[in-house]
Amino acid sequence: MNALVLNCCPVRAGATAFISETVASRLGAHFSVRSLCIDDYQICFCRGCRMCHATAECALDDGVRELMREFEQADIIVCVSPSYWADIPAQFKAFIDRCTPWCDTHEPHAKIPSGKLGYTVALRTGGAEAECLRIISSIEHFYGHLGIKPNGSLVMTRIASREDAEKRLDEQNDFCDKIIRDGIAKASAAD
Repeated sequence: MNALVLNCCPVRAGATAFISETVASRLGAHFSVRSLCIDDYQICFCRGCRMCHATAECALDDGVRELMREFEQADIIVCVSPSYWADIPAQFKAFIDRCTPWCDTHEPHAKIPSGKLGYTVALRTGGAEAECLRIISSIEHFYGHLGIKPNGSLVMTRIASREDAEKRLDEQNDFCDKIIRDGIAKASAAD
């Protein structure tokens, strides 16, 4: 089983990065894991030209295709996103916008292999869960249009720093244990 852990935040040393690293490390004991940061890729904004609706390909040539190859190779995808003004960071939103060629919103469309499991971790500095639920909804909506089955999420409020995330390892480990169980069950069913 191949797992992809995507830090959806451009900050490489903060709380989101710590949680991404924790998930990747924990899953790495059971699966082959690729851990990436959205900031590893140059992603242009969608121009709204709708060429992809006719060709199933984007007119722009940047990091989106490379990142989508990572999605294609993964059996398990975990997106870890902080709240930026009650939603996903702009860099990740630009990526989602550019994935229209692979989404089932029009024909023809490119496809990634089916049967993938998608997970989401949403975190924010405040105490209200609503922002995290909005993030999860955005990412699960994206998963749905790619044919990725949303299979679990983790809400983490009051995470203002890496140190805050470090103090809450039990929640992260429990979430990872669920992903591991799901992945092992999926692999067993395929045998």
